[in-house]
Amino acid sequence: MAIDLLVTDQNLNVLGDPITGWTKLTCDLNRNAPASGSVMLPARPEVMELLQPGHRLVVIRDQAIWCAGPMEEPQNYTWDLAANAGVGMNMVHFSDDLARVAGYLTYPESAKAWESQTTTTDMVRKLTANAEVIIRTLVDENCGPSALAARRIPQLVLDTLAGVGTSQTVTTRFEPLLDACRTAAVTDGLGFRTRQVGDEIRFGVYAPQDLTGEARFSHGLGNLRSVAFTLGAPLATSELVMGGNDPSQDPPEGDPAYERVYVEVTSGAAADWYRVEKLVEKTSVDDDSQGELTQAGRLAFGNDNPQVSLSTVTVDTEDLKAGTHFGLGDMVTVALPTGLEIADVVQSIGLAAEPDSGELVTSVIGSNDKTTATRMVRTVRDLAYRLGQLEARG
Repeated sequence: MAIDLLVTDQNLNVLGDPITGWTKLTCDLNRNAPASGSVMLPARPEVMELLQPGHRLVVIRDQAIWCAGPMEEPQNYTWDLAANAGVGMNMVHFSDDLARVAGYLTYPESAKAWESQTTTTDMVRKLTANAEVIIRTLVDENCGPSALAARRIPQLVLDTLAGVGTSQTVTTRFEPLLDACRTAAVTDGLGFRTRQVGDEIRFGVYAPQDLTGEARFSHGLGNLRSVAFTLGAPLATSELVMGGNDPSQDPPEGDPAYERVYVEVTSGAAADWYRVEKLVEKTSVDDDSQGELTQAGRLAFGNDNPQVSLSTVTVDTEDLKAGTHFGLGDMVTVALPTGLEIADVVQSIGLAAEPDSGELVTSVIGSNDKTTATRMVRTVRDLAYRLGQLEARG
């Protein structure tokens, strides 16, 4: 194990010597989200001098940068006489540079300062292009080289164009920048990330790989550590959509422009579970002649269908290593103890290291976040059935 810790300023200039004497390091790299890490350091004066607001921590593993970004909590100091703590210890919490990008909102007019934004309430930024181009443009305009000087992240540049993604349209207005990027990325399953290369922070988009035939995890292979899943009832089986204008405005009697319109959209999940109703208001649509009210009901099922989550944790082996043989967002195969095989994406890659006990790299495949995706619902239902069969035979 070879891990080095460096501290830099916001312009990526290295400050002081590499930090030695650390006792515990954890760092999780996350798909389309900032990293999360912590490290316990000796609170020597020369170390504490480096742990200042605005400084960055760079974790180098086997001579390659594993994670680099801001220290979100540079000083969390403890000292205890009974523990013979010497100068004491300091826990640092850090992230990668994607955390800086996450701190921005999408301006409808990125070339204008906040106080100069157009006061029209429906002013939005609408982009129609390749998904990768949309994501790059959003970052470039709001915190990259093309942003207002006060909003630019030091040393942030756009990485080489990957040429991935399909054409789509994204409309955004004052929403978290990474939320808008995820909206553009989700259709094609794209990933985006920051990485430090020399004196640059490069923001780039990439297409994950389908490695279901090459990257396999199972108990028999010795690289599957745990499996967890949940299966829950739908939040709604009938979306009761209400359109038309608001009659509380006291309209002229009999004016059809002020009449309510009602459309019920059902998912069919009530046959397996039970009926659950939910009201969906769409007051801006006068009728369903163009199918807009029906579409609103169908979209609502994206959050309201049966709720499932499936998460597996794997461990690195010599033949299959995170960051070498597969990466964030890649599609891999997990053979569960029930005999069922699933294919899902790598959501996070974690590094845990201690000088005395070595290091452990684990990956989370699937997600603990509940989803209503039809494929995952079917997978979890199949898994639950197979577990029931095993219990019955037992």
